Amino acid sequence: MSRTWRDYNYFLLGCVIVLTGFSLALIYTTTLNSPGTRGYFARHLVNLIVGAVAMTLLTALDYHALLAWSRPMYIGTVAILGVVMVLGHVRGGAQSWLDLGLRTFQPSEPAKLAIILTLAAYWERFAKDGGAWRMQVGGLLLAGIPMAMVFIQPDFGTTLVIATIWFMIAWAAGMRWWQIALLLVAALPIGYYGWTEVLKEYQKTRILIFLDPIRYDPKLENGAWNIIQALNAIGSGGLTGQGWTHGPLTQGNYIPVQYSDFIFAAAGEELGFIGTTILVLFEALLIWQALAVAKIARDTFGRLIAVGVAAMFMCHLLVNAGMNMSIMPITGIPLPFISYGGSFNMTALAAVGLLQSVALHRRRIMF
Repeated sequence: MSRTWRDYNYFLLGCVIVLTGFSLALIYTTTLNSPGTRGYFARHLVNLIVGAVAMTLLTALDYHALLAWSRPMYIGTVAILGVVMVLGHVRGGAQSWLDLGLRTFQPSEPAKLAIILTLAAYWERFAKDGGAWRMQVGGLLLAGIPMAMVFIQPDFGTTLVIATIWFMIAWAAGMRWWQIALLLVAALPIGYYGWTEVLKEYQKTRILIFLDPIRYDPKLENGAWNIIQALNAIGSGGLTGQGWTHGPLTQGNYIPVQYSDFIFAAAGEELGFIGTTILVLFEALLIWQALAVAKIARDTFGRLIAVGVAAMFMCHLLVNAGMNMSIMPITGIPLPFISYGGSFNMTALAAVGLLQSVALHRRRIMF
């Protein structure tokens, strides 16, 4: 038992606790005077508790037990995403949700974790040939099927996260620069097809708006308004912020979806540059700890799980903070451990449980 607790990553847990503390404070203030969000704080707290239970269970589980379950998990993930394509509930222009009666559920969120486990298990089986071209193509196909299904919903943000997960795991498994170049060339016609045939006009506009909001959305109807309000909120926060629950734009509900997609802007207004810097610092420290777990993992499976989780958190952080500051296109992607959203928060906490399991089983038992 002493050996087990010695390997537990308390620093990682500390980052999660600090970030969930930020989350509770920000969800409270962004829903305090917002119409239609009554009860969101309580629901968010319940989601965090459920996620913490999942994190605890996965921490106690030897992650090697998931190796045999990677194939059925992958098949189940593809099947559920197929159900979403047929019976999914539309929200925010994307058919990404399943209506379970009492609540809705977004299967593409836990799908990220299933894809991480699938790719890690795949390269664990072929670890000696991880950099071979056929292995890289096989990994791309495994990630490409659910990625295409999510893209068709259409959910550009989640598609980008899955692509990042695949790339980081493939790179850690042995991908070479020339393989990246060839895959980028091959992706050009696919990207062109997606742009012309899959994405709707308002989604194309959202992507272009971050280049020049006024030119591509002069009437402020398709996302430019969101960027302007987010930038105003961040700018008005200054160094120390307007004060928790005292941000005029946040409390006046001028920031769009301020409890989720644009919660970073609300943090900027009320907590200021210092507060948001601390928040981002702990997000970065968490990603660093995920990579630290990858470094000490005892096998390829554990190492690639940790790399995949780090990639997921990194992509969410960069895209969410980037779109709030108008340096990334607007996509509905939550800020890890901060934004409101049960499906992702539960997935994120479960992912931390997997990281802890990898850390706890870093040593082989010797007889």
